[in-house]
Amino acid sequence: MPWALSGSNLGADVLELGPGPGLTTDLLKTAVPRLTAIELDPQLAALLRARLAKSNVEVVTGDATGMPFPDAHFTGGVSFTMLHHVPSPPLPDKLLREVWRVLQPGGIFVGSDSMQSLFMRLIHIGDTLVAINPDRFGARLEAAGFEVLEIEKRAGVFRFQARKSAQVVTEANEHFIAGESLYEAR
Repeated sequence: MPWALSGSNLGADVLELGPGPGLTTDLLKTAVPRLTAIELDPQLAALLRARLAKSNVEVVTGDATGMPFPDAHFTGGVSFTMLHHVPSPPLPDKLLREVWRVLQPGGIFVGSDSMQSLFMRLIHIGDTLVAINPDRFGARLEAAGFEVLEIEKRAGVFRFQARKSAQVVTEANEHFIAGESLYEAR
């Protein structure tokens, strides 16, 4: 995870998307004052909530493509090795738009994910795997309203860093508001 964060200043109120069992949550909670983790799986969320009950972490059971948080609520957001678990190709675009919505202007969004490979396909037999193409991911972040700061690839993984600027909704964002995705548009 340190490589994925790469010195990013996430601020005081951070959102973690899809923490699963909470391996990255355990590291993040020591690095930020307040952490909210949104997890789709009710069992994983309940286990994580119970384990971190007396900490600076709030665990919310919910779908990151339609989050129950107000606009411009969080100072930063993170997503570690979860984007490929989003079950259909257009939904990551909706997720990115939701992250943009709940981040404050200037908020940083960082993360990492695995790249498509035979190994990835094998370990995901019976599990969701919709690989994210890192070469197109920057355009998807931009279409959601982010300013891409960095996308870096290493052996089998990529990381990204983007920022929500204070800009108004762009024409590309209109596709998201209308319920269209960049994946479908290209």
